[in-house]
Amino acid sequence: MASKAPPRIFSPARRLAARRRALALQKQHDAPQYLHEDMVEDVLERLSFLRFEPARALVIGDWTGALAEALNAQGVAVTQVEPAEGFDEEAPYPFEGFDLIASLGTLDTVNDLPGALVHIRKALAPGGMMIASFLSAGSLPTLRDVMLAADGERPAARVHPMVDVRAGGQLLQRTLFADPVIDQRSLQVGFRSLERLVGDIRAQGIGGVLADAPPPLGKEALARAREAFAAAGDDGRTVERFEILTLSGWKK
Repeated sequence: MASKAPPRIFSPARRLAARRRALALQKQHDAPQYLHEDMVEDVLERLSFLRFEPARALVIGDWTGALAEALNAQGVAVTQVEPAEGFDEEAPYPFEGFDLIASLGTLDTVNDLPGALVHIRKALAPGGMMIASFLSAGSLPTLRDVMLAADGERPAARVHPMVDVRAGGQLLQRTLFADPVIDQRSLQVGFRSLERLVGDIRAQGIGGVLADAPPPLGKEALARAREAFAAAGDDGRTVERFEILTLSGWKK
């Protein structure tokens, strides 16, 4: 019996476009990278804590090259791939035998997340480790409230659904990772304007890519959004929260 196709929550075309736009924006001076920097630092801290020294690593989504550079400095042979450049995370990988696979900020918008995790596990060598980090449930609460205020009586889905800690643990068990570890951490960032928040979201590739795109905000709705954003802040600064979920496990 054929397996049931995963639900189509995200648009692959919109996901690719958003990722490519982020890569272009990252070339600008002082492009925001705080989410990516946090994920890179976390991977390196985990490896150091575990005293795990991989010989071969696959790094997915490392658009700054920072993780690959740090691993190379430790003598690790690193292969880098990027979804915006054609790497398909929902298909079997064209290579295998990695001691470490690190995925940074990409798995929250795949339609078949269990399948993507299975492909990662199959590409690992026995005894290899996966570390996958991405935005999770609880992220962008201020933006969600602002968009609800902007849309009024006809709210639209403008922030996509995200995985929570419990679901992350279930995913690791379902995809047969050994010794799974699931944790979540928060980053809080202050913004002077709604436009700056939206700009940071786009530049870091975490904007909405739902299959059913919401209608654009009109002038009146945008004015309500700006007013709600300012009202949510203090002394001209509004804080937004980003929740990063990290899933790690081993191939035994």
